Amino acid sequence: MELHPLLLEKLNEAIAPSAALRLTRRDTTLSAVPNKVHAVTGMRRAGKTTFLHQLQAERRQGVPPERAVFLGFDDDRLAGLDLPQLGLLLEEYYRRYPELRGRETVHWFLDEIQLVEGWERFVRRVLDTEKVEMVVSGSSARMLSREVHTSLRGRGMETVIRPFGFREFLRHRGHEPQEPASRWTRAQRSLVEKSFREYLSEGGFPEAQGLGADLRVELLQGYIDTVLLRDVVERYRLTQVAAMRWLTRQCLRNPAGSFSVHRFHQDLRAQGHGVAKDTVHEMLGYLCDAFLISVVPLSTESERRRNSNPRKVYPADPALIRAFDASGRSNLGHLLETAVLNELERRKAQVGYVKTDEGHEVDFHARAPGGAEELIQVCADPSAASTAAREFRALEQASGQYPDASRRLLVLTRDQAMALRTPGVVVQPAYEWMLAPSVPEPEQGPVRFPLQASGRTARVSGRGRPG
Repeated sequence: MELHPLLLEKLNEAIAPSAALRLTRRDTTLSAVPNKVHAVTGMRRAGKTTFLHQLQAERRQGVPPERAVFLGFDDDRLAGLDLPQLGLLLEEYYRRYPELRGRETVHWFLDEIQLVEGWERFVRRVLDTEKVEMVVSGSSARMLSREVHTSLRGRGMETVIRPFGFREFLRHRGHEPQEPASRWTRAQRSLVEKSFREYLSEGGFPEAQGLGADLRVELLQGYIDTVLLRDVVERYRLTQVAAMRWLTRQCLRNPAGSFSVHRFHQDLRAQGHGVAKDTVHEMLGYLCDAFLISVVPLSTESERRRNSNPRKVYPADPALIRAFDASGRSNLGHLLETAVLNELERRKAQVGYVKTDEGHEVDFHARAPGGAEELIQVCADPSAASTAAREFRALEQASGQYPDASRRLLVLTRDQAMALRTPGVVVQPAYEWMLAPSVPEPEQGPVRFPLQASGRTARVSGRGRPG
């Protein structure tokens, strides 16, 4: 068997020196666990391929270009490529560079590798027999995180790429602040506050940056249609397409709101959709697996209470809210809360919401990977005295359930934060929290979560049962 001519051509391109690409650096990093296949996943168009190019550029610093090889398999001319071709590709590479084999670590970045049937067996073998760092990426339609772990038999580590966080959004625009917030000039703070409002509206999908509102909405709606068709309907051979679209609209048009599968199932039946309740559970899980939404459960140690209470639903990016808001008057508070949840997920926090015994609600109870706990309340407009009192009261009551958790109120502007100073609660603009360093300065109070890749919050599988 001979190597496919197109693979030979791609290998020639992959090992050749290349001009540095102008990429916006992502804050995501690969896991430091050795001897693992790194699987890069995430929603479509969030920047997985670009992230692989970023990694390749980093690995090429100070070494010959052939030590870091990028190969993309999303090419119709490679349709139906046989698994043995990957082995031939590796042997061709080492015939050219025999001095590297077994002596030097080389880095292979395989994009859309899931298009080659049985790719998992190839990467497992290479990991066991060669000095190769393997990074693979692919569509969530064919590379679900739980399937990666199963097919790689515990040898895989998942890295999730999400739309730009706020710091990456500023970096993309060339406005990333290099000093802590305490050292900003008034002009710098004004620029950050202006940019933050734009971020809440425009979101963080790389391709949507700089587009006008109408074109951006059209683009994002196209993303969602592709996710539903490719990552849900085709993958799971779903026949209840109308119900699936209705569920998607319900989730995106009611962000940060409670979602009850039981009530939604009743609504479907009232509209004449013959969908079983278990199917609704599964459809919600499909949307989570496709990274389109996240669901946040009640924060409790009781599995029964967690499953019997409604969950809060959030889209993968605040811009998706306005893409499906027919009124054009998206709630600023929902946009802010969505951005905060997405940031917590980037920081790999375990997140739930709190319902106090007195009936008040705290938006997030977050537990960092290191174990630090925090109660976070989000409020875009605390100007009314009754509103501020309600937010502080909820935090105070929730601290009785979580006495080890610090308390934080995130607002929209610095003026709001200055007016709401109160003992025992850190009050700050949400953008300052998002731009805070991984390790806090002593006067900053509670420990910040590290900026890293994250798994989804409370991801629901088809076996999950959101209340």
